[in-house]
Amino acid sequence: MCGRFVLKGAEEIPGRFAAVAPAAVQLALTPRYNVAPTQEVPIVVADAGERRVDLARWGLEPRFRGAASAVLFNARAETLLEKASFRRLVPTRRCLVPADGFYEWERLGNRKLPWLYQVRDGELFAFAGLYDRWTDPEGREVTACTVITTTPNELVLPVHGRMPVILPREAEGAWLDPAATDPAALLPLLAPYPAGGMRRTAVSTAVNSTRVDAPHLLEPVAA
Repeated sequence: MCGRFVLKGAEEIPGRFAAVAPAAVQLALTPRYNVAPTQEVPIVVADAGERRVDLARWGLEPRFRGAASAVLFNARAETLLEKASFRRLVPTRRCLVPADGFYEWERLGNRKLPWLYQVRDGELFAFAGLYDRWTDPEGREVTACTVITTTPNELVLPVHGRMPVILPREAEGAWLDPAATDPAALLPLLAPYPAGGMRRTAVSTAVNSTRVDAPHLLEPVAA
């Protein structure tokens, strides 16, 4: 799974992803160090011939009776086409979810110790995501997203059985391409990122609280 991530390079998103950011969105692109589900996050979508940065709540709402309280902040790559909540989004509602790190927790006895995972150069990257838009009962337009997960690479496996799909830079355009609507051609993109292109750092348990969102969360501690 992916339940927390880092976005300290938020201001770089428009330039890094060659995307237009409306003024209101640009103001919201501030550094984050402990992003959690249900919070607002920037996403990159391809619309009307250009890439655009939008803001979306992290967590989709399933569209079936009795599930209104569920928040789908992750989607398993292997079952995307089996789940009604995701299957309808794959052809035309794909997005990039920018990040520059994510956290996973290692269980040691009764303790949960966090690790920060980043790409080797520490730069901004993109999770593969899906998004949806709808109008709520009050007439407001809602945009929400989910992060796709896959099997772990060798670096993540000792800590967790899932990892978010990090798209190689050369695959970002293919994932966003509006002309690509065949799921069979898209699913091969949802592979584990190579372990050799990543690094991990033991960090403070302060990250366990969603109320803490500060640069010191990225500082290494003894594992």
